[in-house]
Amino acid sequence: MQTRNPLFDDLSRLMTSAAGTFQGARDEMEGIVRTRLERILADMDLVDRESFETVREMAAEARLENERLAAELADLKTELAALKQAKPAPRRKSPAAAKKSAPED
Repeated sequence: MQTRNPLFDDLSRLMTSAAGTFQGARDEMEGIVRTRLERILADMDLVDRESFETVREMAAEARLENERLAAELADLKTELAALKQAKPAPRRKSPAAAKKSAPED
């Protein structure tokens, strides 16, 4: 047989009420903290993940293009050096020497 004790009933109601009050206070604090963090993050001028990923991909593509162009430039320099060694550049005459050798009318 179960007996009803008013003391336990009152204590149970008090604990239920306290739990509800604490839950409300917890929810209120979470809201305040969330609002302040959002304000702080907005002031920090951060980028979103999608923009970051886009810029990162662009940088990787630019790096690859830079490496490709550097390799092409190195090949062209090697080719130019080989051409210079195979055929020496003709000597240019100075403007004064060109006047002396030019036929006079």
